Amino acid sequence: MASPGRGAIASPGPRTSPGPRTTASPGPRATSPGEAAGSPWSATTRVTATGDVTIGGVSLTEIAHRFGTPSYVIDETDVRLRCRAYRAALPDAEIAYAAKAFLCRAMADWMRTEGVSLDVCSGGELAVARSAGFPARRIIMHGNAKTPAELRRAVDEGVGRIVVDNVGEINRLAALVPIDRRQKVLVRVTPDIEAGAHPKIRTAGEDQKFGLSVLSGAAGDAVARVLNQPRLELAGLHCHLGSQIDDVEPYERAARILVGEMARIRDTHRVVLPELDLGGGHGIAYLPGTEGLGLERFADAVVTAITERAAGFGLPVPRLIVEPGRAIAGTAGTTLYRVVAVKRGGSRTFVAVDGGMSDNPRPALYGSRYTVRLAGRVSREGPRPFTVVGHHCETGDTIAEDVPLPADLRPGDLVALAATGAYHHSMASTYNLMGRPPVVAVRDGRARLLVRREMEQDLMRRDVGL
Repeated sequence: MASPGRGAIASPGPRTSPGPRTTASPGPRATSPGEAAGSPWSATTRVTATGDVTIGGVSLTEIAHRFGTPSYVIDETDVRLRCRAYRAALPDAEIAYAAKAFLCRAMADWMRTEGVSLDVCSGGELAVARSAGFPARRIIMHGNAKTPAELRRAVDEGVGRIVVDNVGEINRLAALVPIDRRQKVLVRVTPDIEAGAHPKIRTAGEDQKFGLSVLSGAAGDAVARVLNQPRLELAGLHCHLGSQIDDVEPYERAARILVGEMARIRDTHRVVLPELDLGGGHGIAYLPGTEGLGLERFADAVVTAITERAAGFGLPVPRLIVEPGRAIAGTAGTTLYRVVAVKRGGSRTFVAVDGGMSDNPRPALYGSRYTVRLAGRVSREGPRPFTVVGHHCETGDTIAEDVPLPADLRPGDLVALAATGAYHHSMASTYNLMGRPPVVAVRDGRARLLVRREMEQDLMRRDVGL
């Protein structure tokens, strides 16, 4: 399989090594993570001769022993490599990590040290970022229904930009800004582009709750309202097309539409906007042989579209902002489960594990598919199709359907689920009163706990009814 070009969003599958790794894995390099396109496994994933899987030089068997299962494992090296790949592919752009994909204080600190900005979409995400010492000026505040309290906190913290998503919040925001300050804002526009892997994660069509329509004139009205507020500074336009997009064409189209809207603003209001934010939604590989969004291809296409369109309108080239979330955190994550039971159904054989839809709701929400492998031993049996299910009281609690696993899979085995770094921990719940799994970071042969397991005592502390 051909290697990806500079900045491709891809990573290698597990590779076989002579034996268990006992030495530290190499530190991050300023190159694209991984060596083969179309793999869902993180950059430092290896398979030993004994069948164990190591990530960051740490055995998954060891992680299961120390931290229990289910556990989220995140490859710090992979995260950092992806940040560096984005900065290398788009050296003149601002890269802002979409915190909703996965955020904890350590993740915020990794973004800070890698020179990546942060976009947050709630008061809680803002609080976590600031508690980690993330600079407020490098934070972009999102949200289609930001509460007055969230707007107040964003202003008080001094966040760099607030994204206006509806006209009602313009006056509310302006009233919160001190008289001696101006708050930078971006207006989120809807360019009527359908893009994204599932209808539930497409966000730029006309019939969506996000943003302000270009076609209806709502976006232009919002721009005029912002420009009439002396305490607000319109820094640019923003759009977000959707999630898990693997084609550059929708981004090119959005760039042309937004630059055209910037030219209209210049002609109408005599204001030249300096920033153009194209959001994120960059796809990754979840299954072997599938492709995510090629970063180098994306960078070349979008920069060319913006540059040519701006020249055509006689505009200076605005500074590009992109907001990758899944593309930075997704492939860095692996979820580790323990097999509880194996049983035959009518036409399928089920593997029930000790987690499920409470730690991964995406299959139930979007029909998402995953790569699964045995970890911890060598099997001499050939593969057969299994359906991996959770132990929640729901028929829809399916993690992976018809995936090839060794025919002798048995209770007590460990299985690893690839590409679970984004929208797993952040979307996890306590359904059936199951505590959420811990997050364990691995790097250079060491594992450390980032987020502890949620215990029964934690659930009881919230229940104050007696």
